[in-house]
Amino acid sequence: MDRALLTLGFLLLWVVLVLLMWKGWRGRARRQADVVGALPAVPAELGDELIAPSTGLYVGSTLAPSWQDRIAVGDLGHRAAAELSRYSRGILLERSGETPVWIPQESIRAIRTERGLAGKVMSKDGVLVIRWELPSGTEIDTGFRGDDKSVYPAWTAPPRGGRDEDGVEDA
Repeated sequence: MDRALLTLGFLLLWVVLVLLMWKGWRGRARRQADVVGALPAVPAELGDELIAPSTGLYVGSTLAPSWQDRIAVGDLGHRAAAELSRYSRGILLERSGETPVWIPQESIRAIRTERGLAGKVMSKDGVLVIRWELPSGTEIDTGFRGDDKSVYPAWTAPPRGGRDEDGVEDA
């Protein structure tokens, strides 16, 4: 009888802790809703493909510059298998079972590699991080861990074949 009560007590404690975590996640989403706002829609015309699709894991998005302040609004907080590709008009992150993320070219602030993002820590330069500005004006970091990390240099190099801010064609 003592063992049954102890087991029931631990089960009840576990349920309470899970409910508190769920409530905290929903509270975070409510607090971030105005800061994040609506995400850009994927346009019908993406432009020329600059970097072929790479498979990997969407790690998550955080409010810049904090690498641990995970965004909980919508499905941005959900990790998912993903495919990342770059076009002349922006970056497309297609996630399995989640809505795609479109990052317009004019919103991109930096693309770099990091050790971790959104609570996911890896080896040195294990996560490709894209810093970009939302339509609300908030800067966020979006993380992608590629299956093939040899493509990271192509992502971190300046884009080629586009036009710079003066309208001059890049070589």
